[in-house]
Amino acid sequence: MIELLSKDRCIKCNLCVSVCPTNVFEKTKAGDAPVIARQSDCQSCFMCELYCPVDALYVAPFAEQTTEVDEQALIRKGMLGSYRENIGWGKGRKSTASPDLSYLVMKRMRASH
Repeated sequence: MIELLSKDRCIKCNLCVSVCPTNVFEKTKAGDAPVIARQSDCQSCFMCELYCPVDALYVAPFAEQTTEVDEQALIRKGMLGSYRENIGWGKGRKSTASPDLSYLVMKRMRASH
C-alpha cells in the first residue's frame, strides 16, 4: 500500500496522479505536491513508484494493511523508490528485464514471426 509521498523530494510532476489505476492521488493547487487522498484504494501495483522520476514515493508490499513509516529511516535504508531501482527504471540504472525468463520467451516469439 502507498505509505509515503516525500514532499521534500517531489517535483510536482503529477505522474503518480496520472498513472495510478485506482485514483489514489489527488492533484492540488498549482505549485503544491499531490496528496495521497484515497490510501485504502491502493492495490500495491507500484505504478506510482515506478514512474516517479525522483524516487519520492514508498509503496509497502502489504496491500491489506497500512504501515507506520518514518521518512528519514526509509531514506537511510534506501527504500524510497527501491522497487523502481530493483526493476532498473531510471537514469543510470541497469534494466533487469533482459535476464527475466518471460522477457526471453517473448523475444524468441517475436523473432520467430
